[in-house]
Amino acid sequence: MPRFLHLADIHLGFDRYDSPQRTQDFFRAFYDAIETYAIGGKVDFVLLAGDIFEHRQIKPAVLNQAQMCLKILNDARIPVLAIEGNHDNRPFGSKTSWLEYLAEWGLLILLEPDTSHQGEVIYQPWNEEEKRGGYIDLDCGVRVLGSRWYGASAPQAIPQLADAIKTLPPPPPHTVMMFHHGLEGQIGRYSGALRYGELLPLKQAGVDYLALGHIHKHYTVENWIYNPGSVEANNVEESTYERGVYLVNLTTEGIDAQLKQDYYQRPILRLCITAKGKETTEEIEAEAIAVVDKAMNSVPTTRGNTPPSDQPILELRIEGKVGFNRGDLDVRRLQQQLKEASNALIFLLKFEASPVTYRTSLSHQSSQSDIEQEIFSDIIAANVNFQNQGQMVSQGLSDLKTRCVDGQSEEELYLFIDQLLQASPSE
Repeated sequence: MPRFLHLADIHLGFDRYDSPQRTQDFFRAFYDAIETYAIGGKVDFVLLAGDIFEHRQIKPAVLNQAQMCLKILNDARIPVLAIEGNHDNRPFGSKTSWLEYLAEWGLLILLEPDTSHQGEVIYQPWNEEEKRGGYIDLDCGVRVLGSRWYGASAPQAIPQLADAIKTLPPPPPHTVMMFHHGLEGQIGRYSGALRYGELLPLKQAGVDYLALGHIHKHYTVENWIYNPGSVEANNVEESTYERGVYLVNLTTEGIDAQLKQDYYQRPILRLCITAKGKETTEEIEAEAIAVVDKAMNSVPTTRGNTPPSDQPILELRIEGKVGFNRGDLDVRRLQQQLKEASNALIFLLKFEASPVTYRTSLSHQSSQSDIEQEIFSDIIAANVNFQNQGQMVSQGLSDLKTRCVDGQSEEELYLFIDQLLQASPSE
């Protein structure tokens, strides 16, 4: 019974948030996943369905991470079969890629179909000496087919791939194909996804297991399309996605693909405060501190064989309505305070609340002074710091406007404002 591990979207060299520790997370997740489920699971082979790297141009340390992970599989005599994704395919104008380099060194088998002079897709068997080919028949009874990153031309490429597959010699009992592209309906705001019907020619050509990558969320369709999601979350939004790696058994009864997630992943917490419009800036800050403190007491432990991390990634979103000017809340200072208090590796504070607004209904017969007075009253009522003095302050603003129109000097105006503020009762 053939057994293999299917991974995708590893993104070694991830550098968002400008955190060296976060970059290291992606290496640790990849290493732990293959050590636990490929070597520990005694698989026959490993599939890497695209986006092994975050960037097309990579740093030496990132290349070293890839080599370390692939070497432990090579030492265990587990073949690694790979295709390029949109992140790590060869740069425009370049004749080679880093995956081709790894293939040349014998650390992986890069499966890519060729194109004839007439533009037709051709599948050649893997040539170990030349380190190239589009498919390979493994001793465990599985044919594995590769593909390229086709982007927007994927709908036109699929029928050509299917036709080329049909011309190949009779396959072993099982046929697996790697394809880096997304299926529509799996996540929102994703344009260019394939429709299910556009993938069907591959099934009709004999593909039993279509190993996808590209979308960072796990999904399966009709017991033949499988997407494990990214090995690690690329941002806080993706922390809500179910994702992992597939440990797959190919049996005479069908496909048994189990999503595995018990490997190193850094904890990510998303918190939210909903302001009601009556809180002061001090009260908002106090609530933020309390919410973060409570969350830190329930931080999930890091999964996998590596030591647990006491530094999660935290996001706190402040939404709703606030009864003060948005600029009155020092977001940078609060973010730094919360980061230090929580010991978070990365702390993201998103202040998305909008100011409270009032709009008093006025009749068409209202005079200009009435309209001005109501406008001032609405502005004052929306500010939690002056709500108890609304009538007096709004009248004072009307008087100030009249004094300005009458041409009083700046000294007289400042004296009036000072007297107005002194007359306002303190909270």
